[in-house]
Amino acid sequence: MSYYSQAIIGQLSILSKREAIEDLIADDRSSPELISKLSTILEIRAFAESELLLPVEGNYESYVDLERPFVVWNVFAAPELSMNPLNWCYPIAGCVSYRGYFTEADAQAYAAKLEDEGLDVYVGGVSAYSTLGWFSDPVLSTIINRDDYQLAALLFHELAHQLVYIPGDTEFNESFATAIEKEGLRRWLSANSIDETESSNIVELAELNTQRREEFVALVTGAVTDLEEIYAGDSDKFEKRRSKAEVFSTMQSDYAVLKNSWNGSDNFDAWMSRDLNNAQLSTVATYFNWVPSFEQILAENDHDLIGFYAKISALSKLDVSERTVLLSSKIN
Repeated sequence: MSYYSQAIIGQLSILSKREAIEDLIADDRSSPELISKLSTILEIRAFAESELLLPVEGNYESYVDLERPFVVWNVFAAPELSMNPLNWCYPIAGCVSYRGYFTEADAQAYAAKLEDEGLDVYVGGVSAYSTLGWFSDPVLSTIINRDDYQLAALLFHELAHQLVYIPGDTEFNESFATAIEKEGLRRWLSANSIDETESSNIVELAELNTQRREEFVALVTGAVTDLEEIYAGDSDKFEKRRSKAEVFSTMQSDYAVLKNSWNGSDNFDAWMSRDLNNAQLSTVATYFNWVPSFEQILAENDHDLIGFYAKISALSKLDVSERTVLLSSKIN
């Protein structure tokens, strides 16, 4: 009950602080920077509704200044010698591998309790999330300073969750939302009369960031595979702990090489600077495996979103094994 109480209070606190974006734009006390960003948000919102046919409804027409770096902090946990993360099940979202808190102190307190039980634990901050249509989601101060194209991509992604969402199937949900994010960004850049060179540069940067993210995921996935083999082996727990430490050491070295190939990009430095453990690695899931499948389905429908959404809706009604077979068949 205490957990759900903090979740309810935290969500209601956000909702109670909402200010209409149009009022803030008209307010002389609003900074020019904030007015510019909020005006762009309204344009993105209108585009998402008219061009991407996403269920905008009352979402992103209000703003909340949270006065903190993250909206929630998620706690992840896994056994010391296992890569199977703990799962928590919720009425709407289904079963997921994290437990969210609206204050960092509460998250850290719960993490400490799990650590006392001998578990590997990781706490990570989250900048935005979707309430899946249960509330009208506001724009949060935690994301407002992003570049315009990043704001567009984020809003398209979160609104896609409100269109199709399968409780407990994170890989499907995130892959679908990412496919809509990419298609939406392509259309938004084209529709906003951004000159060809600038548009090309933005797309190139977005693709470069995606490529680096995939390379980082591959690095983590390789370490996870090594750890799973170690934990499944016949060695005693002391030898497994030693081997576990070696995997993390190797991962740090491999990351340094990878970062060098990125011309020193530090996107993942903060994540890698922590003491690595099973729980932390479990957060880097292959959420994007089905993106090529969704993009293929979109192409088969000549990029007609109505037909595409109908196909995805039908897919979402299948059981997970049937979905897996159909999505796998779309990957060349």
